[in-house]
Amino acid sequence: MLAVEHLFLWFLFYSFLGWVYESILVSVQERRFVNRGFLNGPLCPIYGTGAVLASLVLGGLSGHPVLLFLVSALGASVLEYATSWAMERLFHARWWDYTDFRFNLNGRICLLGAVVFGLGGVVIVRVIQPQVEYWTGLMPLPVVHWLSIVCLLLLIIDLTVTVAGIAHFDDSLAAFTDIVQGYAAKAGDHWQWGRDALRGRIHDWAESSQEVLSGLRDVAALMLNEQQRRMIESFPHLKSVNYDRVLETIRELLRRD
Repeated sequence: MLAVEHLFLWFLFYSFLGWVYESILVSVQERRFVNRGFLNGPLCPIYGTGAVLASLVLGGLSGHPVLLFLVSALGASVLEYATSWAMERLFHARWWDYTDFRFNLNGRICLLGAVVFGLGGVVIVRVIQPQVEYWTGLMPLPVVHWLSIVCLLLLIIDLTVTVAGIAHFDDSLAAFTDIVQGYAAKAGDHWQWGRDALRGRIHDWAESSQEVLSGLRDVAALMLNEQQRRMIESFPHLKSVNYDRVLETIRELLRRD
């Protein structure tokens, strides 16, 4: 039981480090603070999963850094590809996209990411994990037990709230589409979706644009719940399988808020 609890605490630790890395990286790219992560809490579980697996499976390769790098890069790429595929099938959306990166595979993984994860695997197995094991080994058993229980409960609650909120993302986008197109049809207008189309509309609206934008944002806030809006904010490259142009419009609206 203690070994399982230690694994869970390691998972939380590396998930937090992954969240810090992702938040800094995306915040720099977007030139604004981005609270990165699928969950509400400061965790990126894919990093925790990958790091713990690397620590368990690749520990014997610590003396062979080149082989450790290659296996880490391959293993992390497989995990990232599988996670992207599974989340797209579950939620009809793609949370990240490497299409603009050279040497990518279906936009789900890319060579640069594999190199970064390979280097990360070397650092984790050879440098970080020995310290993590040392310090968790010093923790009193009651602290380990209660910390694991409390964090597990919080994680389950967070995961439940997140999945429940994002489960009907497609339906929310469809509802937003119907309302906006209905308003446009009543006005004898033909609405076009997408970021560039919205920017063109704003230019045409001139002085009345702020009022129209405010109305559109109100509709988006009504149709999309808090979790769905958070996903759009946290993942600038989030794509919808069925309503991607609609999602582009909503993202542009939220950025102008």
